[in-house]
Amino acid sequence: MPEDPDPPVAPVARVAARVAAQALLADEARVAAARRLQPAATTATGRARGAGQSAWPALDRLAGLAARLLGTPAAQVSLLSDVQTVPAAAGLDPQAHAGAGPLADSLCTVTAAGGGPLVVSDAATDERVAGLPPVTSGAVGAYLGVPLTGQDGHVVGALCVFDPAPRTWNATDVALLSDLATAVASELELSALSVDYEAARQRWQLSITAAGIGSFDWDLLTGELVWDERLIELFGYGGDVDGSDGPVVFDRSIEAFNARLHPEDVPRVSQALTECISTCGDFEAEYRVVRPDGSTRWVQARGTALAGEDGTAVRLLGAAYDTTAQREADVRIARVLESMSSAFYSLDVDWRFTYVNAEAERLLQRPREELLGGDIWDLFPGAVGAAFDTEYHRAVETGQAVTFEAYYPPPLDGWYEIRAWPGPDGLSVYFVDVTARKHAQQAAETARQAAENANARLALLATTSRQMAETLEAEAAVTALAQLVVPALGDWCLVSVLDDETSAGPPTSARATARRERRRRDQPRGQRRGLRDAGSWHRDARARDLVRRYAERRLVELDDSAFLWRALREEQPVFIDDATAALTALLDPAGEGRALLAQLAPAAGVIFPLRGRGRTVGLLSLFIDAGRERWSEEELATIAEVADRAGLALDSARLYRQQRDLAAAFQRSLLTAPPEPDHGQIVVRYTPAAEAAQVGGDWYDAFMQPDGATVLVIGDVIGHDTEAAAAMSQVRTIVRTLGALGEESPASILAGTDRAMANLQLTTTATAIAARLEQDLDERERGVTRLRWSNAGHPPAMVVNPDGTVTPLLGLHPDLLLGVVPGTGRRDTEVVLGRGATVLLYTDGLVERRDQPLQEGLEKLQAVLEDLAAQDGDLDGLVDQVLARMLPPDPEDDVAVIAVRLHRQDRARPAEAGPGRVPPHVPPEPEPPR
Repeated sequence: MPEDPDPPVAPVARVAARVAAQALLADEARVAAARRLQPAATTATGRARGAGQSAWPALDRLAGLAARLLGTPAAQVSLLSDVQTVPAAAGLDPQAHAGAGPLADSLCTVTAAGGGPLVVSDAATDERVAGLPPVTSGAVGAYLGVPLTGQDGHVVGALCVFDPAPRTWNATDVALLSDLATAVASELELSALSVDYEAARQRWQLSITAAGIGSFDWDLLTGELVWDERLIELFGYGGDVDGSDGPVVFDRSIEAFNARLHPEDVPRVSQALTECISTCGDFEAEYRVVRPDGSTRWVQARGTALAGEDGTAVRLLGAAYDTTAQREADVRIARVLESMSSAFYSLDVDWRFTYVNAEAERLLQRPREELLGGDIWDLFPGAVGAAFDTEYHRAVETGQAVTFEAYYPPPLDGWYEIRAWPGPDGLSVYFVDVTARKHAQQAAETARQAAENANARLALLATTSRQMAETLEAEAAVTALAQLVVPALGDWCLVSVLDDETSAGPPTSARATARRERRRRDQPRGQRRGLRDAGSWHRDARARDLVRRYAERRLVELDDSAFLWRALREEQPVFIDDATAALTALLDPAGEGRALLAQLAPAAGVIFPLRGRGRTVGLLSLFIDAGRERWSEEELATIAEVADRAGLALDSARLYRQQRDLAAAFQRSLLTAPPEPDHGQIVVRYTPAAEAAQVGGDWYDAFMQPDGATVLVIGDVIGHDTEAAAAMSQVRTIVRTLGALGEESPASILAGTDRAMANLQLTTTATAIAARLEQDLDERERGVTRLRWSNAGHPPAMVVNPDGTVTPLLGLHPDLLLGVVPGTGRRDTEVVLGRGATVLLYTDGLVERRDQPLQEGLEKLQAVLEDLAAQDGDLDGLVDQVLARMLPPDPEDDVAVIAVRLHRQDRARPAEAGPGRVPPHVPPEPEPPR
């Protein structure tokens, strides 16, 4: 059989190599250590390639020595990170092997992964390496490798020798190669350190050059002073010794240094150098250098004295740099600070003054000689624990600038606006005296508060007038008043009102006097003056129920000497001191009022009459609790004004109620109850305009004609006042009379109304619909009713059909309004309705207003009727819901509505339709078939 070219052990070797490579790559610390050594190797290798020389002579010699001592044709040094790098080799082509390759293909990877010497006598049969490319290519038949370990203990590579033919390795071979590996690792570490040092030196040199720093070295034993080029240039020295051909050369002596120093600085700098040398300490000084051209430069120098074996200084090393620009900037800044109209000072990290400008001297009332170097907390003890202390420390601790205002007590006795900036050297503070501004602000604040109080009183009065005028209901007005005065004018209050017939003032008649006396006799004790507590409020929501319960009891339990009756009798404000005790003495001991008053515990009280149009209509009882100041003159004036406005509003409500009652009586006399014939249910509604006297030009009517037909009328006289109501009464009477006398059609009734209005010289105009419900025997058998109507410029009636659909009764175009042209021809239109249908007639206030055109209102009404029809409710509920949905909270116009529902006639009249009601001459409705 032919020989198998790929022995079975090869796959195992390849797997082992891959596993070893993965293990090496997973060791991050080892990879980092190897990478630290690689720059030296890579640098040396690059230089060698560029010059055509050996990659790294020392390592190459060690590799060659290993090959010679072990008698192998080849040796190499490998570094292993994420790739294999060969910095040195012996017996190999440098161009072919001094590069980088994958770890998985390297025998050195197996060596490093094992952590000890790798001994391979026959590579082709050794399963650890048999499958690797160097073995399968025939380059390696025998292999001996030793790991290279760095100073941190991590394996970074390997030193190996190998032979194309198999051979046996002994212990001496292994020991010898291990010793050489130690030398290789040391050489690598030394080279890495050299590279690191050179890089650091270069960085330091670049930094020094960029900063413009010069260095000096003074040998104290020989006296030689060595400067670098930067210092020589800075001091103005040049080339020639005598200066005949240019600047004088620096002769490396301390005298040459002193020759360039400004004369005023020589003693100070010499003293600093002497102290540094004598103590072997540090040297620091800033001095001026006078250059040959007469210019002056500022120089900052720092140095350190080095001691010899006997402890005395032998050398002074240091650096210096030009600070002229900084000095000039500081001078400019100081000039600006001195000329500022604002004060400025700076503090060091120990809170000592380091700079104070002239304005700061003036404001702090101390000369700068006294301030400079002094501790701010010692010099100004009034700042300790104040805003100065808190804010200055906050700026230093947070590193953020602070801005604040603070007061310093006498002797400064002033307000200051301060801004402080923290810095590495301490704190810079800018401040200005704002005492005058503060006093002006305080005066303005006092004036503002007074103005606010005045505005608040005016606002309260305006609100009182507005809210009291917005309602004509006494109960709502009283509730509004109680909530307006608390807590603005007191802690809690009670509002009492007099009944209309018992309000103080002259009686209107003997009958009124008698009625008032009867009411007095019927009232409980304490209420016989017609007074009742109608409103209350407390600033504390938890005490409001307590005030309400006290209000329920106090009028019953107060005796006849109470402050309340005195205020009512005298019509003057009554003040109550020590209110809890004073009122308790006037309450019935057996009543509940005393216990309630003890819980409320008022400290003082005042009772103001509520006056309106020459009569007292109520009382305002206002109380304050302990701890609240008594009322000022301005507050009492405000209470009096509030009471007057509230009294006027309550009296207006009284007059409104009287007018409303009169209008209601007038309305009832005009709008009569409808008949209820033919299993028909008729519902009427009248809603007045919000601002009217509840009577106007809208009307409805329903009556029966002699033949038993029912006539429905809806109308609207143009106008919204009592004159319109009177005209409406006349027009309604004409229509009603003409319709009730005979069996005229709706068109004939409206035409006759036109003629009658002309004959009576009525100048008004009106819209109207007259409709007649008719039914003959055939129609009764079929269960239908005929509706005949005529329209004089009025919005169309709506029919809700039995199936829930809604149909506007448009018919022909509406005729002219009533009262326009007496001879106007009127037309009838008719429609047949099934039993169960509902007809709705209404005036224009239901569908038309300023913000809603007529057509939009008609569409909305139709939609509302369709929705309500689906609910299948009774007729009263349907009409009420129509009004609720269609009308705004405060209607602008009167609205009249009349609706008829035609119930089925083949059964008994339904209970919701009420009893049938018809005139005596109208034949009774036939009984439904049994």
